[in-house]
Amino acid sequence: MSHILIVEDEAIIRTALRKLLERHRYKISEAGSVREATTKYRVTDFDLIISDLRLPGAPGTDLLKLAGDVPVLIMTSYASLRSAVDSMRMGAADYIAKPFDHDEMIATVRRVIGKAEQNRAAGPAAHEKQGRAIAGMIGDSPVMRTLYNRIHKVAPTDATVLVHGETGTGKELVARAIHEESRRAGKPLISVNCAAIPETLIEAELFGHEKGAFTGAQTAREGLVAAADGGTLFLDEIGELPLEAQARLLRVLQEGEVRPIGAIESRKVNVRLVAATHRNLRQLAAERKFREDLYYRINVVQMTLPPLRERGKDVLAIAEHLLEKFCAKISRPILKLSPEAIQAVTTYTWPGNVRELENAIQRAVILTEDQTEIDHRTLDIDLDLVPIDEADPERLPRTSLHSDPREDLSLEDYFARFVLEHQETMSETELAKKLGVSRKCLWERRQKLGIPRKKARRAVEA
Repeated sequence: MSHILIVEDEAIIRTALRKLLERHRYKISEAGSVREATTKYRVTDFDLIISDLRLPGAPGTDLLKLAGDVPVLIMTSYASLRSAVDSMRMGAADYIAKPFDHDEMIATVRRVIGKAEQNRAAGPAAHEKQGRAIAGMIGDSPVMRTLYNRIHKVAPTDATVLVHGETGTGKELVARAIHEESRRAGKPLISVNCAAIPETLIEAELFGHEKGAFTGAQTAREGLVAAADGGTLFLDEIGELPLEAQARLLRVLQEGEVRPIGAIESRKVNVRLVAATHRNLRQLAAERKFREDLYYRINVVQMTLPPLRERGKDVLAIAEHLLEKFCAKISRPILKLSPEAIQAVTTYTWPGNVRELENAIQRAVILTEDQTEIDHRTLDIDLDLVPIDEADPERLPRTSLHSDPREDLSLEDYFARFVLEHQETMSETELAKKLGVSRKCLWERRQKLGIPRKKARRAVEA
């Protein structure tokens, strides 16, 4: 049974969290401040510390220096998101925004404790090896460290690699890293986007052709496969390769030889294949849109590139790296992201992944004039954000919240109770600011909890 320390000065939230975690078989201890936590307990004895960011006396981030290897999960509101990001840089395992629902909290707790247990089991040497970054790739999240570790293991071999990942996740960077860490690093890396070459030309491009092999073939030409001899061939979007070209590629992999279009004899080639796709090749093979024998031939070692939305604090690190890159490119002083821009970058789902983030940062650098910070409006990300400079810096109002703190009051009950008590005296904007959420989030919570919006009462003239 994992032992968790909750450090939270709001009795109503602390009680709700304790009840929630105890229902999921966690052992719980409580404290109302950093001082109380360090006085009553030895914080290094816990499996996890969940601490509010703002506490009386000292902030929750002070626990990061005292907890040793114990992971610290920081709770914060959206209005103090910059502080949460700073706490991640200081070493917090993760942060969770308030108000949050039960499923989100339990999933985060399980993930943080599980990762800490894996690190302890692996030992410091294995963790150091796994965490060894790769040139050109940014990120220190668990999923990226796992990817780095696999690249380090596979690169020195000649095994064929199949890279899965959404568009814009950086599949070519993985191929380049594998090539540069292999024994073929001194030979060519030939990259081919199979979706970018017309179907009628792709066989000639890949495998070459003899003079007069088809109309327009006025001279003989070496193909890209032969050009990669001794090195690495990277085929991006291999799922778009026509079936005829797939058959020729299979021969290259099986026999180690290539025969140009119109040629009588084949020539030997020694290439290592790294293929990439965002499609399900197994399903395409079942639908006879991809050769099954080729699928099994290239599916030797699989690597999966996580989408940006699953990479946690890596998003901000990548954004800041791109910011420095584009500022240097146009010879202007380094800009910073405003608190609202940080909120936007870290909460947006980035369907276009790193490519979309790169475009957003480049656009913002170009359009920002006579300022030292990039605003979220310049990023042009479609989010309904709470302006941080207008948000109430204080915690949620304490009037009536401490009175009658029912033991079984859940976090959703806490949210609903505050809205019901104040909706007749506050506007929707004021309610959202006090709760540290956007108006859109407040509206969605109303729908979920079944709390109708009441219009402000108007005085009736006699």
